[in-house]
Amino acid sequence: MTSPRITAALFAALTLAGATAQAQEARTIVGTAIIDLNVRSGPGPEHPVTDVMRARERASLVGCIAGSLWCQIQFRGQAGWIYSQYLTTQVTGPSGGAIAGQRPAPVAVPLVTYDAPAAAVSGTLVAPPPTAVTTTGVAAPLDIAPPATVRSYVVSNPADPVYLDGEVVIGAGLPESVQLQTIPDYQYRYVHVNRQPVLVDPGSRRIVYVYR
Repeated sequence: MTSPRITAALFAALTLAGATAQAQEARTIVGTAIIDLNVRSGPGPEHPVTDVMRARERASLVGCIAGSLWCQIQFRGQAGWIYSQYLTTQVTGPSGGAIAGQRPAPVAVPLVTYDAPAAAVSGTLVAPPPTAVTTTGVAAPLDIAPPATVRSYVVSNPADPVYLDGEVVIGAGLPESVQLQTIPDYQYRYVHVNRQPVLVDPGSRRIVYVYR
């Protein structure tokens, strides 16, 4: 069974107890992205993006940092970190199938550590509204195709970088403290968030496109 998205409240209930060592070795926790999701080299917005998990793609979940939504994964044979707010989880057995009788929640996620100071952030990204997610649990893509001239302008006029707690995804909202940059003769504005340039609807302040 697929579990609900991991939330901060759920982490308080996560525990390593309740299974023998043999059972733990026999199972795998698989995470499925509900939206295109960055894979980073470390647990935080300041770390470089090394890959992208597309919506519905899966990765093996190694573990999560206590009290945090940052989790370590194995994806395409490489270790990386993702922001688990946009991940669903499934416990599988040795054959790759879901374990019979597995309750939808909570999923006992191993704890991992990362010995490095976190970067200072100036706010928090607001998660996309529920209406942005389809009935399958996967975020509905926006039909945005920026012209090449817009990309050229954004690249040629880099804005000061902003670091926000969370992850850069379509539909995420920016706090009022983030200054948006104007693009000549274009309805959207841009800003560099968590090492990535994004296009933003100035009315809703939500991300409509991510340059990867």
